[in-house]
Amino acid sequence: MKTLCQNKKSKKKIENLATILQNIAEPNRLKILCLLKNKERCVCEIWQDLKIPQNLASHHLKVLKNLDIVSSRKSGLNVFYKLNPKVINQLLNSLEKNLKSKQRLKTKN
Repeated sequence: MKTLCQNKKSKKKIENLATILQNIAEPNRLKILCLLKNKERCVCEIWQDLKIPQNLASHHLKVLKNLDIVSSRKSGLNVFYKLNPKVINQLLNSLEKNLKSKQRLKTKN
């Protein structure tokens, strides 16, 4: 039986997961995810809560949106962001599978 890392399809999944983790590992992006955990928020609230310039908050939100981790909607002049629960659950499931696979490999050795 091939291990998780030997399967080409799994390698691609691992690479995608690594890209996502690298992008969300930035401290301000993690703080944004925490702010969005319970409700959607206007970008004007996010940058003020983080005490960073609005353009920097927008940049971080754009990265998260490009990864499909957050979605946005416009209401008048305001843009509201919220977590994408489907992608968050997929991310958590992928992490769990990879961690369990690594654990199985450790116990075999």
